[in-house]
Amino acid sequence: MIRNVGEGVAIAVDSIRANKLRSALTILGVVIGVTTVMTIASMVQGIRSQIFNAIETAGPTAFYVLRFFSQTPLNPDRLPYEVRIRPIVQSSDADAIRRIPEIGYSAMWVQLFQRMEYQGERTGGVAVFGADSRYMEIQGGTLLRGRFFTPGELKGGEVTVLEVDVAERLFGRIDPLGRVIRIGPKALRVIGIYQKPDNIFEPPGQEIGAVIPFETARQNFRYDETNSLFIAVKPRLGVSVAEAQDLVTVALRRARNLRPGTPNTFDLISQDQILEVIGNFTSYFFVAMVALSSVALLVGGIGVMAIMMVSVTDRTKEIGLRKALGATRREILWQFLVEAATLTLIGGLLGILFGLASGELLKYALQLESGVPLWSAALACVVSIAIGLTFGLYPANRAARMDPVEALRHE
Repeated sequence: MIRNVGEGVAIAVDSIRANKLRSALTILGVVIGVTTVMTIASMVQGIRSQIFNAIETAGPTAFYVLRFFSQTPLNPDRLPYEVRIRPIVQSSDADAIRRIPEIGYSAMWVQLFQRMEYQGERTGGVAVFGADSRYMEIQGGTLLRGRFFTPGELKGGEVTVLEVDVAERLFGRIDPLGRVIRIGPKALRVIGIYQKPDNIFEPPGQEIGAVIPFETARQNFRYDETNSLFIAVKPRLGVSVAEAQDLVTVALRRARNLRPGTPNTFDLISQDQILEVIGNFTSYFFVAMVALSSVALLVGGIGVMAIMMVSVTDRTKEIGLRKALGATRREILWQFLVEAATLTLIGGLLGILFGLASGELLKYALQLESGVPLWSAALACVVSIAIGLTFGLYPANRAARMDPVEALRHE
């Protein structure tokens, strides 16, 4: 068996050398399919790692209270009536949560999307959080220079703390501290520069640009109270997220005078739930891309079948001679199956090399801590061999069934 495998591999390699262009076109579909699978696997792995590291950096015990989250569809008009009539999140809700002994932090936040400008230099729409001086305790990050908000500034001070990448984009080598920039319609003075967690995940179009006092945001900016307002909550040390969420649920139901059996008029979302939602999204994306790459693999498999049929026809006399010398149908079948599997395995190995290169390009372009998972490389090899065996079965069976006398007469 081992000798037959080696012989089949040697014959396949010789066939590829003799018909380089035909062989290259044959395995091109396999190369494209494997490269696509490995590239997508690398990207999904990198995104998941970024999200996990960001949550670990920011503190996995933080969670949020929103008007609605889990029931949010793409079309708000399709919300159930009982969700559409929910009251907006208010400061009184945050106060009720803050009074819980097991809760260490509770405050109203708002998320805005605004353009930022300084002396002609502008950004696109970036996320601007209206929060307080404990923002980094919840979201993570490092204060590089300057300071965060004083108690007086939290009441509506015209100040901001910029994210370092946005600050460099606006100011270049100029020291931004003390200078006035425009965030949307409002002029604000820069009092600090902070760096978000290195591994934070930012969806496209949602780059974090700045933090401003919540009252400043509430008084000077327009926003959708339905979706932009939320309460950031963090339990005291030693209190689990599940326990804290139960306590918050009870406190909010009491504050909103909800009767027993009445559904909640708010949603709680933890870091784990965010991870689960994005994890599900990346899984669906991965499955969709695998389905698309399967088309390339199918085309590659059909190409393998075609080239193997040509190979069987070209080597009809050789098959007849081997049978005349005592080769069994099983040996002939095995030889051609090994040839087909070798052909597709070479395509798979080339796909792995291109996939590794694509993974490195993604790592550089998207600034992901990405790496091609080992399981995807092993899966690529297995799939490549399986394609060769599957699509090479018919040509191999045809060769094995040849009559040796007729084969020897073939011209």
